Order: sequence, then structure tokens, then C-alpha cells
Amino acid sequence: MKLPSIVAVIAGAGLVLLSWSQAWFELVLTADSAAPSGGAAIEVSGQVASPALAALALAGLALAGALAIAGPAIRIVLGILAVVLGGAVLLAAGITLGDPVAAVSPAVAAATGVTGDDPTAALVQSATATLWPLAAIAGGVLVAASGVLVLATGTAWPVSTRRYRAVRFAAADAAADAAAGGSGSDRAIDDWDELSRGDDPTGDEPRGASR
Repeated sequence: MKLPSIVAVIAGAGLVLLSWSQAWFELVLTADSAAPSGGAAIEVSGQVASPALAALALAGLALAGALAIAGPAIRIVLGILAVVLGGAVLLAAGITLGDPVAAVSPAVAAATGVTGDDPTAALVQSATATLWPLAAIAGGVLVAASGVLVLATGTAWPVSTRRYRAVRFAAADAAADAAAGGSGSDRAIDDWDELSRGDDPTGDEPRGASR
């Protein structure tokens, strides 16, 4: 379940980030608002209506990367964080849908120059939600569900195996001596003995050999 869990976190966080960049409400101001839009609908994106979703979505993507390399104990912590992140997404999107007038207040202030909760609320004729807030909620549910899946199965995920073993390096002379079948000290003793007998150990044949 490792791969499905990671993919679910990525998909949920990606859906939240996508919905955050889209239009969440269609805002229509009252006739006395003196807005330059002339009573036309103004699109209010998720960036304005629920700005916290971007940070939550990016945190979810980072969490998915951490899950790919985490050990069993850390997976439990990351699973809890995924549930918390998914719940935070649900809370942020739910608050926005629960009070759309307050959510579009920054857009009203930008269009009319009027600030303050009550003055901007008085200028809102209607604020119709699109389907993108529901997409953000679906992404939050997916992230939270993947966190539950990590908590249930994370400790049983396969661990990474070592493909490479530690290599011990030896000196080049020692390696050559080992390949020749003897240590460096043994060869030095043999060479000294040959010199004592009048033989040249570096030559092709001993000096005392008959020609």
C-alpha cells in the first residue's frame, strides 16, 4: 500500500492546489456600489476566498516526498500529519462556503474601495459558489484518507535494501603483493637472500647461472 498511499496524497494535494487557483464565487454587487463592473458578475478565485489552501497543498506535496523515504516510525508521524492537513483543508474550505459574503469581502474592497466587514457586506447582492470549493473539499478528504491508510499499513511497508556494500580499500602495493601470493615483507626477505647468494632478483636469470 506504499505506492497507493503516496499517490493519494499527491492527488489530493494537487487537487487542492488546482482548485485554489480557480474561481470559487461569482460576485454581483448592488446598484449603489458604484463599482466599475456595472452590475456584471465578478469572479472571486480561491486565492482571495481561501488563501491558506496554497500553503496546505504545498505541505501535502512535501509530505508525499517524505513518505517515499521515511522509516516505519516516521511514517506514523507523517500519517498523523496527513490527517491533520486534510482536516485543515476541510476546515478552511468549509468556513469559506459557510460565509461566502465574508470570503468575497477582499474582492468587494478591491472593486469599490470600501473597507470593513459591514460596509462591504452591504454592497454584496449575491455570491454564488462554483464547484471548485467542492473540489478542494474532495482533495482534503483524499489527503486525510491517505493519512489513515498510512497509519493502518505504514509499519508493514517494505524497507529499502542495501544494494551496495561497504568497500575496503587497501594500498596498491599490498594488493599487488596479495595477487603475487605473498606479503611485501616476505618478498623483501627473499630478495635479500638472493643478493646474499650473488643473484640479481631483478634480472631474468641469476648471475651465477651457467651460460
